[in-house]
Amino acid sequence: MSVLDDIVEGVREDLAVRRGAVPESVLVDAAAELPAALDPMPAFRAPGLSVIAEVKRSSPSKGALADIPDPAALAAAYAAGGADAISVLTEQRRFGGSLDDLRQVRAAVPTPLLRKDFVVTGYQLLEARAAGADLVLLIVAALDDPQLLDLHQQARELGLTVLTEVHDEAEVERALAVEATLVGVNARNLKTLEVHPEVFGRLVTRLPEDVVAVAESGVSGPDDAARYAAEGAHVVLVGEALVRDGDPRSAVAAMRAAAPGGPR
Repeated sequence: MSVLDDIVEGVREDLAVRRGAVPESVLVDAAAELPAALDPMPAFRAPGLSVIAEVKRSSPSKGALADIPDPAALAAAYAAGGADAISVLTEQRRFGGSLDDLRQVRAAVPTPLLRKDFVVTGYQLLEARAAGADLVLLIVAALDDPQLLDLHQQARELGLTVLTEVHDEAEVERALAVEATLVGVNARNLKTLEVHPEVFGRLVTRLPEDVVAVAESGVSGPDDAARYAAEGAHVVLVGEALVRDGDPRSAVAAMRAAAPGGPR
């Protein structure tokens, strides 16, 4: 069993518990009461480099990363630094996150929010929207083609922007087949957890010009952000480097300024 398979198995077990506690109808009603989801795409398409700053306590590859007693405060620092979106890890077993983190962040900032998790059912999309998410991650490697298409359609019906994550050429083609407009190229292979930074430069050339490219993993500072921007990234998604930095506001600002031509 790969690392990804093991994570998804745990996600499904935890999901079964939540589904038993909260009926889908409750999530539908909660989502219906919220304002329309925020659209991050205009900011992502603007000149310069956007940053999706991540609230991330731990990871399967590195273990504990940071003690984050107040995710709302961290998110506020990210927003003050100019983050165009904030990612909140909600997977509990491997990443130490929760939907409560997402709700706390939503109450604190007006910035578009990404629910970062291993989404395998429409129920999780409803959870995301009901908790205030504006974007949701769909990992191509974790889904078959019918699931990928169905979840894309359900997300769009909820007003959610989909970040579709790929790691190789075949996954790029699968993402484009469902008309993905925001594609994250993850330099980390989720099946082995190995990081290969050259993956982004290789795959970004396969994306049409109208697709927004997000570089994921392998960003330890402004130099890495600048390299990805030079290779064609519109956005970088950064977690570990930001949660370990003593000044997350300045760290976000420095990454935004790293693109050729400087910040917007």
